[in-house]
Amino acid sequence: MSTGRAAAVSMHLTRGFAVVTIVGVGAAAFRLSFATLKDLAVIAHVPADQAWLLPVVIDGTILLATLGTLVLANSPDRRYFVRLLIIGAVVSIVGNCLHAVVSGLVLPVWASAVLAAVVAAIAPVSLLADTHGLAVLLRAAQHNSTPAPAPVPLADEVADQPAETPAPAPEPEPVPSVVPRPRPAVVPVRSIRPVRPVQEALPITVS
Repeated sequence: MSTGRAAAVSMHLTRGFAVVTIVGVGAAAFRLSFATLKDLAVIAHVPADQAWLLPVVIDGTILLATLGTLVLANSPDRRYFVRLLIIGAVVSIVGNCLHAVVSGLVLPVWASAVLAAVVAAIAPVSLLADTHGLAVLLRAAQHNSTPAPAPVPLADEVADQPAETPAPAPEPEPVPSVVPRPRPAVVPVRSIRPVRPVQEALPITVS
């Protein structure tokens, strides 16, 4: 096996191992974060049968922001999803840390009320952010489907282009000249008088 082929095989194996590792770590992190945020929702007086919705809202927003960042890699709208991803990650991290602090403690009334208000505000804010993210994705898809207008050449480019030589005009076909025929001269015709017959004079006899 050549050195180049061995390096290519090693690279493929390394990439495969990295993908498997990322999937495993991601699944484990999601499971732990899901359980922690669910317990935090219970501490914030969310009904136990609905507490699982809090990690779904937070992690779902993070997933949407990650997909939007990847899809709009070359679009200015990517900045919205980057900010959304950062905010979602901060909320998830703060929630996990807050759970570690307050778990097993008896909170004062004011602290419990503040925690419940913050947890209750996460759902509508996430809904608003996710809806706007969907609108940004649809707008970007519509913009990409519109054909781009043809570029207008600059003045310098137009000046550098050689001037087009106009095509010669077609020569007109020669029209055969018509030679006028000479008209025959009109000869005046004299009127012919009728010739009267000359009568012979009869001799006159005198008796």
